Amino acid sequence: MISNLRFELSFKNISQLENKLNFCKNQKIKNINIPCKGLIKKDFFNSTIKYISKNYKEFNVTYHYSLYHQYTQNKEKSYQDFLDFLINSHSNKNYEVLLVSGSKKKKNFDVINVLNQIKEEKNLKVKLGIAYNPYLGKYYKDNSERERFNMKLSSGLINSIWFQYGTDIKELRNEINYLKKVAKNKKINLFGSLLIPSKQFIARFKFRPWKGVHISEKCLYSLEDFYDFTRDLVGFYKNNNITPIVETDFSSIEKLTSVYSFLENEK
Repeated sequence: MISNLRFELSFKNISQLENKLNFCKNQKIKNINIPCKGLIKKDFFNSTIKYISKNYKEFNVTYHYSLYHQYTQNKEKSYQDFLDFLINSHSNKNYEVLLVSGSKKKKNFDVINVLNQIKEEKNLKVKLGIAYNPYLGKYYKDNSERERFNMKLSSGLINSIWFQYGTDIKELRNEINYLKKVAKNKKINLFGSLLIPSKQFIARFKFRPWKGVHISEKCLYSLEDFYDFTRDLVGFYKNNNITPIVETDFSSIEKLTSVYSFLENEK
């Protein structure tokens, strides 16, 4: 599992990015994800791609493309920008694209709209990843996720599913069983978010919860319970061929050692 593990990088400028990429190189980390949120959007997102493509070809990169954050002027211009992005990325075999609507869906310009347009493009063969939040129905009273998944899958462009983080393995299992039933024999790679517990993370999450991320009171008020859940989650990922993607900071030897300890000692 450790060899397939993915790490999401967060950074505020190219200098920070360079430091984290060099840390990854030194620690023999090959699989990285670049988000499209916060400061990493528009020109900075584009310059990040160019910088990594030019200077760090050895990495296996998944770029998150947020239709919300990359929106410019109008949906026609924004779609053309994404199309150009796909055409350019098609020549680089060393990275993939996770397409997300973003924190706020643009009217008539979300993942489903764009997938329907992309599949009509001639001479463009592309496979994309999509996000899936297993916890929306139970914890956020949003029952649209399954229907939206069916529409995304029908595009024929889906190569991977990326599961949002949450602390309800039973609910995650239910949703995965449903997705596998719908996808039938299609070969789709599965990825699951992994957060490494710490007192600092819990304090930050209590102060400012992440939108759409369900963490139980049990985990938020007992670090030991959070540790136990994380080991269970890693074991569940392993048993279901789900590749973990670490979304908490790992860019020190101490933090990276903490990540690996969960992977080596899962229940």
